[in-house]
Amino acid sequence: MSVRIVLVDDHPMVRDGLSALFETIDDCAVVGVASNGEEALRVVREHRPDVTLMDLAMPVMGGVEAIKRLVSHDPGARVVVLTMSDDDASVRAAMRAGARGYLLKDSGQHEVLAAVRAAANGQLVFGATVVPKVVGLLEPGAAAAPFPDLTDREREVLDLLASGLGNQAIARRLDVSSKTVANVISNILPKMGAADRGAAIALARARGLGHLD
Repeated sequence: MSVRIVLVDDHPMVRDGLSALFETIDDCAVVGVASNGEEALRVVREHRPDVTLMDLAMPVMGGVEAIKRLVSHDPGARVVVLTMSDDDASVRAAMRAGARGYLLKDSGQHEVLAAVRAAANGQLVFGATVVPKVVGLLEPGAAAAPFPDLTDREREVLDLLASGLGNQAIARRLDVSSKTVANVISNILPKMGAADRGAAIALARARGLGHLD
């Protein structure tokens, strides 16, 4: 079953580019587009997408206000920000408004696709450069016991990954195959809400992991 997506951006080229990307993906479908936050409210309520990709700086109504209204109307709304703005204030405002993720427009296609799929599954997702700005918004005490959803082996692999080791080096250290390490990392990313390895490493380091003996 396809992930149903609404695209919200005031630049037609961005909307067209994203639409073209999702047309090539079997498990994603764009069901609506909007050029500002006010249009987004109407389009999202009409099409009830699984995920809304939302820019922040738009005319008429910006993304933060649109996110607030969407989440107020439907607390289960899954909005992922896709924007050029990487300043602390924008990130924090979007997350406090109820965004489920935050990516920059220079993210690779695989990051965008991973973020959409993760959000559709109810997960939070952040780009690597955004992670340090989000850590302060995480629940108190999280740093004391980071990533409770991870198994002991997954946390062990993450710690080594955050220490700068590659798959083969981790495999040698744990006496397992490189394929096993790759599989563990694939399981870790969605649990952390990380779009890719870089985001996972940044988030792990921000939580105190990544120190080799």
